[in-house]
Order: sequence, then C-alpha cells, then structure tokens
Amino acid sequence: MNNQPVMSSEDRNVRTGKFFARVYRYRRLLLKRWWVLAVCAGLALAAEFLYLKYTPPLFVSVGQMIVSIKLNIQQGSLYSEELGNFLGTQAALMQGAEVMQQARDRVANQNPGQTAPPKTPLLNVSILPKTTIFILRATGENPDYTKAYLQACMEEYISLKKQMVARTSDTTIAGLTEQVLRLEPELQKCDAEMNLFLSTNDIALMEQANGLGGYLTSIYQQLANAQAESDLLQTMTLDQNLLLEQGRSTVMAGTAGSAMGNSILVNAGLAGQSSLFAPTTIGTEYLSVKQQILLLQADRERYAEYLKPKHPQMVALDQEIAKLSRVLEIYKAQSVEQLDAKKSALALQITNLEAQTRLRGKENLEISRKAAQYERLKAKAARVQSLYDQLLATLQTLDVNKEISPESVTIYQPATDGLPDKTLFTKGMLLAAALGLGLGLVIMILLDRVDDRMNSFSELEELFDEEVLGQIPRERKIGKSGIIPSLQPDDKRHPFVEAFRNLRSSLLYMANAEPRPRTLLLTSSVPGDGKSLTAMNLAITMAMGGSRVLLVDADLRKGNLKTRLNVEADTGFSEVFLQGADWRQAVKETTFPNLHLLPRGATTQRSSEFFIGPMMKKFLKDASGEYDYVLLDTAPVMAADDVTSLAPRVDGVIFVVRAEYTSSRVAHAALNMLYQRKANVLGLVFNSVHVSTGDYYYYYRYHDYYKA
Repeated sequence: MNNQPVMSSEDRNVRTGKFFARVYRYRRLLLKRWWVLAVCAGLALAAEFLYLKYTPPLFVSVGQMIVSIKLNIQQGSLYSEELGNFLGTQAALMQGAEVMQQARDRVANQNPGQTAPPKTPLLNVSILPKTTIFILRATGENPDYTKAYLQACMEEYISLKKQMVARTSDTTIAGLTEQVLRLEPELQKCDAEMNLFLSTNDIALMEQANGLGGYLTSIYQQLANAQAESDLLQTMTLDQNLLLEQGRSTVMAGTAGSAMGNSILVNAGLAGQSSLFAPTTIGTEYLSVKQQILLLQADRERYAEYLKPKHPQMVALDQEIAKLSRVLEIYKAQSVEQLDAKKSALALQITNLEAQTRLRGKENLEISRKAAQYERLKAKAARVQSLYDQLLATLQTLDVNKEISPESVTIYQPATDGLPDKTLFTKGMLLAAALGLGLGLVIMILLDRVDDRMNSFSELEELFDEEVLGQIPRERKIGKSGIIPSLQPDDKRHPFVEAFRNLRSSLLYMANAEPRPRTLLLTSSVPGDGKSLTAMNLAITMAMGGSRVLLVDADLRKGNLKTRLNVEADTGFSEVFLQGADWRQAVKETTFPNLHLLPRGATTQRSSEFFIGPMMKKFLKDASGEYDYVLLDTAPVMAADDVTSLAPRVDGVIFVVRAEYTSSRVAHAALNMLYQRKANVLGLVFNSVHVSTGDYYYYYRYHDYYKA
C-alpha cells in the first residue's frame, strides 16, 4: 500500500506561483542592479589587463606521445596494462612530481651553462579525442628552457616506465624463485612418503582390490540364494517338496510337463535355481506309489457300486491298497529323512558363507583403505610436481622477456620550439570576466537577501497572515502635477479601474464582517506607500456604486486630498477640532456624484490629542449616520501616533503595502502596533504591483476586452 502523501492541485499551484514569483524577483533584481555586474566585471578586466601588461611573456612548447597498438606483453610476462584506465593513469604519471624533478635535473645536467628560470614551466597533458595520442604542453618564461624541459619530461617518463617494469619483473622473479625453493623440499617429502608406503605394502595386492570386491559380491549372492532356499523348505510340506522336485526333473528332461514345472518354480520364487532342488529316486517312487493307491481306491469305489465287499475282486483290491500303503509309509519316512538332511546341509552352507563374508569383508576394507591412501599420496605428489614445473617454466619465460622493452607509450613528436602564448591574453580576460560576473552575482544575491521588500503577491502571502483585499497595478501615467490622476467615470485605464472595483467588492462582501464596516481608515507603515491615492480612488469607486461617501483627509500634517480632487477650501478637519466649528460646514462637494470631501484644513502637530478626544467620537457617530461610508486617510503608522490613536475608534483598518517599496519588517511592526491598540485590521491592499509578475493575473491581460 502506497503511503506517500498525494500533492493536491492547490499545493501544486502554490508551488508554481512561488517559483514564478522567485523568477520575477531575480529578473527585477537583474534589471535594477545590472550595474553591479558591469562594475565587478569591469574591475576584474582592468585588474587582469594590468596584471598581463606587467607580467613577463610566456612561451609554449608542444610535444606528442602515442600509445602502441598492442599493450599486453608476451604471455608469461606478469607486466601488463589495461586500456580502460590506461590513458588517465599515464597522463597522471607524466605530470607526476617524480617525472618533473627528474626532468629538471636532466636539463641542468645536459645544459650546465643555462640558467634555470625562477618558475618551473607549467606542464599540461591532454588526450586527443578519439585517439591514443597525448598532447604535452609546457608553458614557461624562457623559450629554450621550456623546450628542453618538455623534451626531458617525455624522456624521463619513458625512463620511469622502464624502471617500473624492471622493478616489477625483479620482484616477480624473486617471488617465483622463493616459491620454487619452498616447493623442492615438499616434493622430496612426497617422494619419501611414497617410497615408505610401497616398502610396507604389496602394491599388486592393492591393485587386485576390485577383484576381491567382485568375489565378495558372488559370495553375498550365494548366501542370499541359500537363505531363500532354506526359508522355502521350512514352509513347504513333504508332498509340496516332492512335487517341486518332480517338476524340476521334468523341466530338466524336457518332457511335456514343462509348463507345470515352470509355474511351480516361478510361484516359489526359485526360477533359474535348478541346482538347489536336485530330484531323488525315493521321492519319485513315493509319488508313484501314492498315485497307484489313488488309482486303486478309485477302482474300488467304482466296483463297490455293483460288487459286495467280500467279493474276491474287492478283497484283492483292498489287499493291493494295503500293500501299497505300507510301501508308501516306507518311502515317506525315507523322504522325510532326506528333507531333513537337505535342511541341515543348507544351514551348514549358510553358516560357511556368512563366515566367508565376514573374513573377506575385513580384508576388502583394509585393502580399500590402503589403496585410497596410496591414491592420495600419488595425487599430492602429482600436484606438487605440476606446480613446480609451472613455476620453472614461468621463471624461464621471465628471464627471456625481462630484457624486452614492454614500453607502450613512445615519443611521437619531439618538443617544438618555444613560441609566445597568444591565447594567454584571451584566456586571462575571459577568466577575469567570469570571476567578475560571479562576484557581481554574489553581491547581488547578498543584497537581495537583506532586502525584505515584497515584489509579488506570492511573497506577500508568504510573509503576512492577513487577508489580501486587492492588488492595485502599477500605473505609469503621471499627471502634470507629478502625481497619478484620480479615477474618472470614462477612465481608459481599465486594469487600474477594475482593481479598485475588486477592492470595493472585497469590502462589500467580506465573509467575517457583521455588521458591515462603515467607518474605514486607510493607512500604511511609511510615507510613499500610496495610501492617499488608494483612499481617494476607493472613495470614488464606492461613490460610483451609488453609496454616499465622505472622504476625510485626516492626515493633519501633510494631507493633500483637496489638491488631488481639485477642491478649494480654506477650512477643514483641523478647524473642526481647533475652533469647534461644525464639520458639516467644512465638507465640500467634489466633481463625483455622491462623494464629499472633508479637507485637512490648517496644519497642526496636535492631531493625536484630537483623535483621542470626545469630539472625534462624536464626529464619527454623526458622519456614519449621514453617510453610507466614511473613509479616513491618515498619516503612516511609523511616522506619527495619529493612526494608533484613531484606529480603535473606526470599524475597520485597511493597510496599504507597496510592492518593491515597503519593508516587511517595518510593515509587521506597524501592524503589531495596530493590534496592540485593538484595531480591527480588515486586510491588506497590495499597491503598485508590477503587472509582469508571474502571479498577477487581474484584468491587465485582457485589455482587448474593453475595446468598444
């Protein structure tokens, strides 16, 4: 049973949204901070250029070595190389420390007057694709020394290979010689054991062990036959025995009664054993007399039907029957004696055969044991002799082959003259550019890690638990005054308009808002989040829906809603609190039906005291009684204490977060301050969202739908 959790479609959609949001974040990061990559790459290229400019030029010498066609040496040599790992192993050996040190010493010995450069030339070994050719490239400051060093490396590599072969062969020969010397005493010991065994045993008698086994088999067969005959005689009556003898006699004579005799023998289980039942004369006479008596008795019974018992013929028959009966008793007694004698003879025969089987069985076991021991000795001697001969043959082969050069890699092209390395500048600049770009990417990623501003809706949902009431797309059409114009009844900014209508619907049909909030406060964490623009456009949208809306500029320090709505006013919200004026006298009509504005009025730094006073409470009660909705645009939470003083008195707070601008840490701190004052935060508005984010699907994608 599969217990793996099944990922729902909702989880997959969430993960997909997070992925595209992350891609968009890095794309924006790259577009915004591309100059970091350019600066890092430029600095790296400049540093590499200066380094190459003041670094002595390098010279390159190239040589080639090739692998022989056949790697394995003649059979019998224990030195061989396998192609699968051969190329990589040889390349590593060519660049080994031992080869390089020997090459430096060789160059110094061959050129006593030549001064070695401070830096040993760099050796690089590569393999030509789809070939067994090694390309050796030496790079150094002195062209002559570089060429000599590369040639010395190739020659020293071949010398190292020869030394390895010599060491391998010498070690192998020494080991084989030791094995041969160890086997010689063992071979002599096997010969001594064979001689000792033959001196105390008759080898001809052991070779006749198979004949003795056959003889024992025949004795066991005779014993089984005698035992079967004895058991049969013990169960048969005299008449049955005599009939069996007579039937056998008939079979031997080839008479017409052969069928009966054969059936008797088969039923007795003694077919083919005629020697055990030799017929006797007495037995034959006994059966003959008995048959005559039966015939006379049959005649008497026939005559008795019409002759009297005293008739001479009847009397003669009785006398003849009595006479033959006496003769029958005599033959019967003699036959019983003969049957007993036969049983005794069979018992003696069985006893004799059992004694012979015991005697011959012991002799056969002893001979078999000695024969097995003899075979083991011969097999052991043969194994030792075979191993000894094989080692001798291998030693002879190694003695011949160790002088043959098994070299599988030879010099194909000697080292060329040292020429300036023209690729050094290109490689250095490319490497520097790659390093610079890598450093720039690291710096950009580090900057992104410390940047906690939200770029997409997915990031906002991941960082905040509050409900998102709406997303306001970024609007790039700026008015003459440098601010984004307010919504108009025939506004062509369709995505912008529909976003505020969506925000209005979220407020009208909130699931957990009973009763529906009528006094709404819009704020943000810091200045610049777009709270005033959001409050103004939300008020316009709600007024267009038929609701009577009062928009209050409650930012008594920097509020400018009258400028945005083109309303002229000398007094406003400040005078209501400072001078006790009637707020209704300060409310101004706007160009939008159902929308009224209570301007800021004079600037004051005492707004926090006004908001916690009884006049503010009374104002909210009276205004909510005369208007369907009262929207208050206040100062940012982190800029002044106005919001935290006013927020607990309204029905709900709408918190504005600006994409790619608002810090999540600062926004959390501002929300915590509102929650500490028991403010009812209805949700968040994600303002100035870039429409190219992967998880923004509202309205802007369907601008063709709005065409007349």
